Amino acid sequence: MQTFDLEAQGLRALNSALHALRGQTNETTWEVTNPKGSHSIAVGVDAPVDITVHGSTGYYCAGMNKQATIRVKGSAGPGVAENMMSGSVIIDGNASQYAGATGRGGLLVVKGNASSRCGVSMKGINIVVHGNIGHMSAFMAQSGNLVVLGDAGDALGDSLYEARLFVRGGVKSLGADCIEKEMRPEHLELLADLLKQGEADHLAKPEEFKRYGSARKLYNFNIDNASAY
Repeated sequence: MQTFDLEAQGLRALNSALHALRGQTNETTWEVTNPKGSHSIAVGVDAPVDITVHGSTGYYCAGMNKQATIRVKGSAGPGVAENMMSGSVIIDGNASQYAGATGRGGLLVVKGNASSRCGVSMKGINIVVHGNIGHMSAFMAQSGNLVVLGDAGDALGDSLYEARLFVRGGVKSLGADCIEKEMRPEHLELLADLLKQGEADHLAKPEEFKRYGSARKLYNFNIDNASAY
């Protein structure tokens, strides 16, 4: 196990050491202490390692993550797991704005609440939030799955494309072109798997959720209306 004191050794040294782990490595377990809300902790990691951050982080923690499993024993600031490619990021506390933004793959789990714009422009990432999410979440979401065990704020899924949104609680309002959709057997199966991956299968059952998605009326170009563009 590698133990890294962020206060004593500094952020640049931590990220440099993690970036040096490209591909396979024997240094598979990392413990980061004294984060004290520092920004950009463990960004750009590209190795199959386990990283535990003991405390809360600032913005862009675990951004661009690839392969790694990163757990934050606290809360995370804006942009956690932004542009994530693969691997897992687990936040034991709350997450601030635009958690998982533009994520292309992997799994983000928030065991508390997530703020506004959770999953904005998501492009394949799976996000499981145990609590509530704020307004404009999944705005322009292109693909992937957003699972919310609590409530969703205003304008959920505004202008989304083909992402799937599952919400167990109430939705304050739906965004443009977002509608409730039928929950078919394949969606229940998918949701059961996501709840298990997100360490939430003991908290909720797939049958308790509603599914939301695109009405597909905003992004289809109709040649008959070309003169209007």
